Amino acid sequence: MAGERAIQAGPLLVAFPAPGSRVQKAYHDLWEAQNGSEERKKKLGNPANLPRPWDPTTCLDRGLRWEVWLWLDRVAEWINTEYVWETSGGACIPDCWPLHPHLVHELAVVADQRRRAGHAPNSDILENWHRYVLPGFVDRMRQRLKQSCDDEHQPWPARGRQTRHTGEAASGRRLASFETDLLALQHDEDARPALRQFTLLDGGDLIDPDTGEVF
Repeated sequence: MAGERAIQAGPLLVAFPAPGSRVQKAYHDLWEAQNGSEERKKKLGNPANLPRPWDPTTCLDRGLRWEVWLWLDRVAEWINTEYVWETSGGACIPDCWPLHPHLVHELAVVADQRRRAGHAPNSDILENWHRYVLPGFVDRMRQRLKQSCDDEHQPWPARGRQTRHTGEAASGRRLASFETDLLALQHDEDARPALRQFTLLDGGDLIDPDTGEVF
């Protein structure tokens, strides 16, 4: 029939992927480190040492790390399904995303921000995610990848420059410049006149312990 619209089978929208139990526990521990009882805070220790799923390098437990990777993979598929309509121009997260450190770092933050937006009591954070977080991520991904991984993963174009950067010659030049700076700093300190140190007396006066002069 003319004008009849095809109806897609299944739900119109797919829910944001929930992280696994270990990732959820990591988030709960972080919440308790700020809002829990004093006993619980003491048990958790320094919050800076707790794993933070938005920074996978802090997730050192193997089981937790594995769940983080699985979660991010589902998030990448979810973004491609729910937010990418036209695949040209690099809008789609490539299937080789784990081989791109810049995508791994950013995707973890994008996932965390979307998770937080889903728990918010209003739509403000989700609007911010739609307006700024996701478009910013996609724009940076396009800029960095261009069309290098549209069909298959390509080797890192900057590998040669990075190899030179970490090579012995370049590293030596940087270390020499650091040492030059420290020598210049030491020279400035030696040339700077020494500051006089005073001692406060009970009556409120100051005395120079070297000369005995009272001010």
